[in-house]
Amino acid sequence: MLALVIAAIVFVAVVLLVVGLGQSGTSAVEARIQNLRQRVATGDMSELVLPLSDRVLRPTVQGFGKLLSNLLPATFLVSVQKTLVMAGSSMTAATFVTLWALTTGLFASLGIVAVVLIGGGLSGQGFFGLMIVTIIGFSIPKLWLKTAVQSRRRRFVKTLPDTMDLITTCVEAGLGLDAALAKVSETMKGPLAEEIGQTLREVAMGRLRREALTDLGERTGVEDLASFVTAVIQAEQMGASIGQVLKVQADQMRTRRRQRAEQLAHEAPVKMMLPLVIFIFPAFMLVILGPAVLRISDALM
Repeated sequence: MLALVIAAIVFVAVVLLVVGLGQSGTSAVEARIQNLRQRVATGDMSELVLPLSDRVLRPTVQGFGKLLSNLLPATFLVSVQKTLVMAGSSMTAATFVTLWALTTGLFASLGIVAVVLIGGGLSGQGFFGLMIVTIIGFSIPKLWLKTAVQSRRRRFVKTLPDTMDLITTCVEAGLGLDAALAKVSETMKGPLAEEIGQTLREVAMGRLRREALTDLGERTGVEDLASFVTAVIQAEQMGASIGQVLKVQADQMRTRRRQRAEQLAHEAPVKMMLPLVIFIFPAFMLVILGPAVLRISDALM
């Protein structure tokens, strides 16, 4: 119990020290105290009625994230932000990196407690166990982000052929491309409809449709959607029929969906081998050979 308390105190102390180093100095603290005194003197208590998370936790996390953002390379933060956008998360790169660091530190602290309580010291095996626990804490946020990106991408791929069919039908019925996209955004639900709605809002704010569509293909990370955007842009530049291009793209996406389904069907027997070997075959062997073993043992006795 004492080791647990010591590890928790060390972890909190390190976090507070890092946060303190990330602040601009005592002048910022003094300015905040002076501002608070002025609010109390004038009767403005709007900041004090805020929840503790808004007054303390959020500024602390923001300060820690700002420090990490200054220490990490800009290319890494851009890559993390791009991945967060692909995952559909509104979290900033600094916030995610902060949670990443806190998770790693928490698991490292738990590993230190386990080593002290179980091993009594940081021996070779204890150090190896501590490294394993720290790596697990380091990998959890990354694994969560990767899983979120893959899950959202699967939802895109699943709804994209139906969306393309609806866009093609609207264009062939006489609507323009923007009106067809707006119809899809209003009618359908899911991340693809939300992304299309965001693209239309960007176009309405004055952004070129070519740039907005290109950004749509990049921030989703779906190859089929990127190929659709490229085909539409090229058709507009070359003066080709948008309806014919959309029809060809819809046919190709339906074909790709059928091919992916066939691929999953071929992979199913291979994926079923492991649960069959571990769970089902032992039960079959027990049912088939169990009575024989019992009879043989009775005969020998």
